[in-house]
Amino acid sequence: MLRASDIMSYDVATIRGSATIAEAVKLMKFKELRALIVDLRNSQDAYGIVTHSDIVSKVIAYGKDPQTIRVYEIMTKPCIVVNPDLGVEYVARLFANTGIRIAPVIQGGLLGIVSESDILFKGDFLENPKVPLLRRELEKAIEEAKAISAAKGATSQECIDAWALVEDLEAEAAYQEGTVIPDTTPFQAFCQEHPEILQVRHQVLETTT
Repeated sequence: MLRASDIMSYDVATIRGSATIAEAVKLMKFKELRALIVDLRNSQDAYGIVTHSDIVSKVIAYGKDPQTIRVYEIMTKPCIVVNPDLGVEYVARLFANTGIRIAPVIQGGLLGIVSESDILFKGDFLENPKVPLLRRELEKAIEEAKAISAAKGATSQECIDAWALVEDLEAEAAYQEGTVIPDTTPFQAFCQEHPEILQVRHQVLETTT
């Protein structure tokens, strides 16, 4: 599964919030970038971002002087950031839910930048669509849980853990598909045959909370 760090661009540039829009445009042209990350002022500060769209919609569209308007006047701060370990499909979901098109990749510091274009052209969604992969993993996990139950018993910790994985995969698949989990899940069907597992799992949860 590809992560943000696998598709991000390392060619990222920063700019001061006090810089003029003219300076920002010059840097964008020179580096051929769609966005600049507004640098931190101190260790307690948050990253900001200024994009092509910000400049077009907030400066050019109103005939403002780019020599006098400052980056901090049109930037977004704090900006949404992406963890380098985040799966590409979740980066896409983050973009869809927030309406952004580009975001810095940060972990301890600025590592790179990821955009819609990176997701589209560097992602593996054509070769490995997420939902079919999850469904295959779910089917495999169900078979493994049943096999563990037959070998070690329905109340064994291994069986409880195996069915917990099944439930996690089922919830993730439903989330990705935008559907709801069916009324009777494979685990619930298993519990109808082995009701003792619910009591044991409840006892385990009580000891861990």
